[in-house]
Amino acid sequence: MAPVHETILQDSILIRSPIDRVFALSTNVELVHQTLGFKPFPASGRVSFGSRVHWKGWLFGLPQSHHTLITAFDPPHFFQDSQEAGRFAHFHHDHHFTETPEGTLLRDEVHFALPFGALGALVAKHLLEPHVQRLLRARFQLLKHVAEDPNEAWRKYT
Repeated sequence: MAPVHETILQDSILIRSPIDRVFALSTNVELVHQTLGFKPFPASGRVSFGSRVHWKGWLFGLPQSHHTLITAFDPPHFFQDSQEAGRFAHFHHDHHFTETPEGTLLRDEVHFALPFGALGALVAKHLLEPHVQRLLRARFQLLKHVAEDPNEAWRKYT
């Protein structure tokens, strides 16, 4: 079996909102759906430890299925979602929340690898790394927009 090349992506954003609100919004399936684009089953609600969400959709012209399991959950500071079944050789996404005087620092770290050795590493580098980075940034911007909304749009999701 060929060695697996792991990709690690990190990004962070300061959201000028309380940590409890940012954490609650981050665990809301409907908000994740808005940036991921895949259809979730169940389609609504919030995840907690042991929750499972099955995501289905299309990516790069191919049908995709990703089964997520929440493998760690420490509100309001951390949670981790991991691939239970799907196209990755492995995948987990760490969500870190730190309270600051200015609001909440949200820091994400995504670890993934594709099967198929060198070919999988090449696809990861040139297709998936930029795609996952764009998804992270889009999610951050949506969370920031909703959490900081002066009209309290966040209430719909908490």
